[in-house]
Amino acid sequence: MNDRAVSVLENYEIDVLRTWKGRGAILCESDKGLLILKEYAGPKDKIMFQDALLTVIKEQGFQMVESILKSKEGELIVYDQDKIPYILKTYFEGRECNIRDTRECIQAVKTLAHLHNASDMPVFEGSYDDVGFCINKEYEKHNKELRKVRKFLRDKSQKSNFEIFLLKHYDYFFDLALQVTEEARFYLQETPQAAKVKSRIVCHGDYQYHNILSLNEKSSDFAIINFEKCVRDNPVRDLYLFMRKLLEKSGWSAELGSALLDAYNSERRMTREDYMLLYYRLIYPEKFWKIVNFYYNSGKAWIPGRNLEKLEKLLLQEPDKVSFLENYKNTYGSFSFEVS
Repeated sequence: MNDRAVSVLENYEIDVLRTWKGRGAILCESDKGLLILKEYAGPKDKIMFQDALLTVIKEQGFQMVESILKSKEGELIVYDQDKIPYILKTYFEGRECNIRDTRECIQAVKTLAHLHNASDMPVFEGSYDDVGFCINKEYEKHNKELRKVRKFLRDKSQKSNFEIFLLKHYDYFFDLALQVTEEARFYLQETPQAAKVKSRIVCHGDYQYHNILSLNEKSSDFAIINFEKCVRDNPVRDLYLFMRKLLEKSGWSAELGSALLDAYNSERRMTREDYMLLYYRLIYPEKFWKIVNFYYNSGKAWIPGRNLEKLEKLLLQEPDKVSFLENYKNTYGSFSFEVS
């Protein structure tokens, strides 16, 4: 983002006091408080959907979320002289949620439950909200990509050490992905249209510590930012993303998992279907798919050593993950799936 982007602020009814650069954005002190100007890469319908969601959340009493400002012409998106689109949002001064502080993470999960309680939004009159979400379709897409990369690796004549190591362990995770998808299709039989009708909740879509800000060391309040990935789906989507990252860092601690689930349940009761969906999200080898996807879509002339480190760490944690999921089944429900 260049300094010329600052001229975009002239499109708004604000008095700018000063500006400075942030991470991929421009921060602005104004008569309307602290604001942030960011490039916007999504479709127009999506930002309208996002704005409607933020309005509903605040109307439901959850005030600690960002707002998108409209221009003098009433537009949510404005363009600079190079036709680059921008959005201007309110911003909070605070620090990111400390994922090494269990009590803070528990509070972040309670905040998520409050957010979901306030994110019950009627069908939005816009083309973006016409598409329901189906987890089986997501997994089938991932599996197709995994199948393609496996063929690429097998056909490659000269392989790096990383590629040899990856191919050696590929079948375990690929077979697991196929098994999970097949069983999820059986137990989670729900069309995108049915899912849309069943759940009016709109998920944040990227509920991780970067987007959870602590505003006051003496308060447990969090502000939630960056709703660009919001999507109508089962709330388990957000809970899974937050939990998975913490569980990976804790070595798949059953105690931590129970504490996080108890915290969420204390504010928003989970159903048996929710527990089952969370189980299938956790057992699917998404981390493996991410490693493979990053490898395949990056330049292969030089493969970062970090790729091998991530894969080795994943393999080391797999027994702990399997143990965690066995305990999860025994505690929260009866699931017939068995890791082969």
